[in-house]
Amino acid sequence: MNERVAAGLQATREHPPLQALPSTEPRPALARRHAGILCLDDFEAAARRHLPAQVYAYVAGAAETNQSFRMNREAFQRHAFVPRVLVDISRRSTATTLFGRRWDAPFGIAPMGLAALSAYRGDLVLAQAARRENVPMVMSGSSLIRLEDVARANPDAWFQAYLPGDDAAIEALLQRVQAAGYGTLVITLDTAVGANRENNVRAGFTIPLRPSARLAWQGLSHPRWLFGTFLRTLALHGMPHFENSYATRGAPILSPNVERDFSDRGHLSWRHLARIRQRWPGHLVVKGVLDPRDARQAADTGVDGIIVSNHGGRQLDGAVAPLQALPGIVAACPRLPVMLDSGARRGSDVLKALALGARFVFVGRPFTFAAAVAGEAGVLHGIELLRQEVSRNMALLGLTALDRLDASAVVPAFPAP
Repeated sequence: MNERVAAGLQATREHPPLQALPSTEPRPALARRHAGILCLDDFEAAARRHLPAQVYAYVAGAAETNQSFRMNREAFQRHAFVPRVLVDISRRSTATTLFGRRWDAPFGIAPMGLAALSAYRGDLVLAQAARRENVPMVMSGSSLIRLEDVARANPDAWFQAYLPGDDAAIEALLQRVQAAGYGTLVITLDTAVGANRENNVRAGFTIPLRPSARLAWQGLSHPRWLFGTFLRTLALHGMPHFENSYATRGAPILSPNVERDFSDRGHLSWRHLARIRQRWPGHLVVKGVLDPRDARQAADTGVDGIIVSNHGGRQLDGAVAPLQALPGIVAACPRLPVMLDSGARRGSDVLKALALGARFVFVGRPFTFAAAVAGEAGVLHGIELLRQEVSRNMALLGLTALDRLDASAVVPAFPAP
């Protein structure tokens, strides 16, 4: 047993899974200054004012020319609804099931790295809001809060892993995730190498973070973030570290070792996924699939679900929009729940994805912005806004239950945008 594995197992023994927090805590209220937030996009506008330019650029930006980022949104605009009328929709429900679990809405919170850099204890904020609203939340492996703490805040949270570079380290990480009580493991497959995120560099955001006069000025000129998130984190929890890339604690965000920790995935192959399937007893989901051949191979390997995703346009610029790839993957894997992320912002987007075969839709950036701007109250408000849009649009479509939605509800938009 190598030193990393041994240390990881010791860390698991020293920090056993925590008991779930009581669900009777008062629901946080949205501040009056945020009363004008009427849709998820409004959170981004507010976050742009609230966050330092570097942090905002990290969350909002994509790769190279942002082509895939734009195509993700345009793909939804290329479909139009065909509503039915004179349907009694008075008892419609937005509830759905996934992996035998009932959820109150057909969408969840996608994994977003470094959430605790944009919002104080951001991963916990997202987890707690998702638990209150009974929607799934996927914790990012590139987070700054221990996965055990998130499992305590939300025992139904999923964990998304970026695989370490060797079999022993993968095994140790799986043991840690399982010991923490996670029932669903998500493996992201589209990060063999780091993306070319020029927008981050131009804005002055780097991993590791490099202190500069420009960064200092942005902090000073955004005092709500400086005192409410960054300095509060330093005072109460110390310098943030990457907590969950391995079984052991990772490097601090200022350390040059961060680049080393995230640079050793190029050799990973289907063999590693097969070993994980043999080892992992819970639900296993793969994320980042866009080709039906890969989806079929993942199904043959024994995964329980697939998330069609291009990483929100943050990896390969020019990669096909997940909504465009979705029907082919659904056809290739008819027995698996196929989910989608990347680009959804409205209830209409969620319903279009469901009509084209998705079982569930995950939304990332808007909920990160909501947490940054207004904490848990912001995320709760964002979830409620999106659920209201789903419910309202179901009514306008003449739809009473989500399992009655199919491809007959959408046609190609004309003229195409």
